[in-house]
Amino acid sequence: MCGIAGLMNLTAGGDASRAAAQSMIGCLRHRGPDDNGVWADDGIALAQARLSIIDLSAAGHQPMFSACGRFVIVFNGEIYNHQDLRESLDRAGTAPQWRGHSDTETLLAALAAWGVRAALERSTGMFAFALWDRQARTLTLGRDRLGEKPLYYGWQGRSFLFGSELKALRAHQDFQAPVDRNALTQFMRLGYVPAPHTIHQGIFKLMPGTFAVLAQDAAPGTPPQAETYWSAQAAAAQPQDSGMSDEEAIATLERLLSQAVARQMVADVPLGAFLSGGIDSTTITALMQAHSARPVKTFTIGFHEAGYDEAVHAKAVAQHLGCDHTELYVNAREAMDVIPRLPQIYDEPFADVSQIPVFLVSALARRHVTVSLSGDAGDELFGGYNRYTWGASLWRRLGGMPAGLRAAGGAALQGVPPHGWDRLFSLASPLLPRALRQSAPGAKIHKLAGLAGARNPEDLYRRLISRWQEPQALVRGGTEPALTSAGGLQAGGGSLPEQMMLLDQTGYLPDDILAKVDRAAMANSLETRVPLLDHGVVEFAWRQPLDRKIRNGEGKWLLRRVLDRHVPPALVERPKMGFAVPVDNWLRGPLRDWAEALLKEDRLESEGYLDAGLVRRTWREHLSGRRDWSHQLWIVLMFQAWLESVSL
Repeated sequence: MCGIAGLMNLTAGGDASRAAAQSMIGCLRHRGPDDNGVWADDGIALAQARLSIIDLSAAGHQPMFSACGRFVIVFNGEIYNHQDLRESLDRAGTAPQWRGHSDTETLLAALAAWGVRAALERSTGMFAFALWDRQARTLTLGRDRLGEKPLYYGWQGRSFLFGSELKALRAHQDFQAPVDRNALTQFMRLGYVPAPHTIHQGIFKLMPGTFAVLAQDAAPGTPPQAETYWSAQAAAAQPQDSGMSDEEAIATLERLLSQAVARQMVADVPLGAFLSGGIDSTTITALMQAHSARPVKTFTIGFHEAGYDEAVHAKAVAQHLGCDHTELYVNAREAMDVIPRLPQIYDEPFADVSQIPVFLVSALARRHVTVSLSGDAGDELFGGYNRYTWGASLWRRLGGMPAGLRAAGGAALQGVPPHGWDRLFSLASPLLPRALRQSAPGAKIHKLAGLAGARNPEDLYRRLISRWQEPQALVRGGTEPALTSAGGLQAGGGSLPEQMMLLDQTGYLPDDILAKVDRAAMANSLETRVPLLDHGVVEFAWRQPLDRKIRNGEGKWLLRRVLDRHVPPALVERPKMGFAVPVDNWLRGPLRDWAEALLKEDRLESEGYLDAGLVRRTWREHLSGRRDWSHQLWIVLMFQAWLESVSL
């Protein structure tokens, strides 16, 4: 795992290019503290900051030249099957005289021998890279299939820039990209900026499963020519394995996932795993322990606040599996101390509040290991989110009703404020069945009422995932595009839950979950690996019928059955908790002054991005305790804090 950066400019000399690249890579030393290098020629420069994982010797130094001298590469990530690729090159007689055993050298040899598309199609891994062809004078950028590793790019003046994080691009002297108000509008809905957009106009994220080529003599502003070598949409369109029995499916998934875990446990440095005690992380840890002769090192962060602590469950799982477990309980102040660092860590506005505990558990793990495996992606692959079940159920009940009637009914429910519903339920509580005695019923009724007005399944999905339901009313001059991740629900095919899973896998997963883990871990110089995102596992998951993912209202049915072979169900069967912190109470208490300073009306007005009146009304209502607007306010606060940090 590393940081990469560089630039291409038709008119810049080698010394100027080198100096610019040196400045860019200097911002990414947290991603690669072990080594760094810059190579420059007339109008081109590649730079890398290295976190040494495979082949710790100088043979793994980058930028790296191919044996033939034609290609130069900077690479971030891991190629898990690189030994298989080496053997293929050796058998074909196209292998170079190997200088070391790094996966970067293997990938570079494969690119030189087979070409970009063929090499990437045969590679299994997580990565982002830049490849310079000294003969054709072309720059190729590439990214892994599921988007585990980031890569940003764009023109600034006469320079084409790229880097693992936006801060590397901003370090270039020509960088002047303003805030993209349309991207800001998307951010206010989602809590992240979806690819290919970024918060800056003219700067983009390379899409997962894609490589893009740009010639050095291209006119400034010319977009690189992108080509897709793998897509989740194509994986989702595969015929289903209808002839496979449940037991065969369980055995096959265990085999595929076990193979992925084994490949991802290869490292020349200490390795461990994040363990929350939930289905996904427990499955990965159990398979790791099955492959290890020694106790696997596992890590968990605990919180003293009731309803936010999973550490006790993780400890029980670790004891059952025989892991070498480390847990650290942190108090509210220790968690809040991370907040001032968030704009620098995430580099563009990012508002998934679990970013705080993910940073803390990464810091804990880095004290003991250099690589940590995680259980991310189980929900998106195997139907774990509640919206897949009750969202589809809700649409079945409401979809046949006239839209006007549904909207009117929703408006009527929202006519009573949440605290009013809370009082009504409190008075009626002795007469209600236990299932209807819920905490904060008013907020739930208002959310349900908002869903009732959905015009179609795509609108329902958008409302389910939205923080600000009308972000265009919040962002001045912002326009929000339609869903783009998978072409919209209508075009996706399959059942409504499967279409929502596809949109999550191509949007929420890479742009929120994976970005969150990458930035938090790399801020601590920790490499993370995600075995569930082995593309063989992903493709197998899409070949399974929905009934093997969601059965009798239970998500992740197939993954649970694999786990049953390793851990008693009682250790992991509990309501889904998530990995969050009590930001709602913090904003009314210890974070109030910090938030108030960022949300001052005159400040909002002078900046000119957000509707100050709407923000202030939301803030006052949250402080009163009548509504919990913490998720909406956290998004605004993360933008405000980021804006302050970059001083645009």
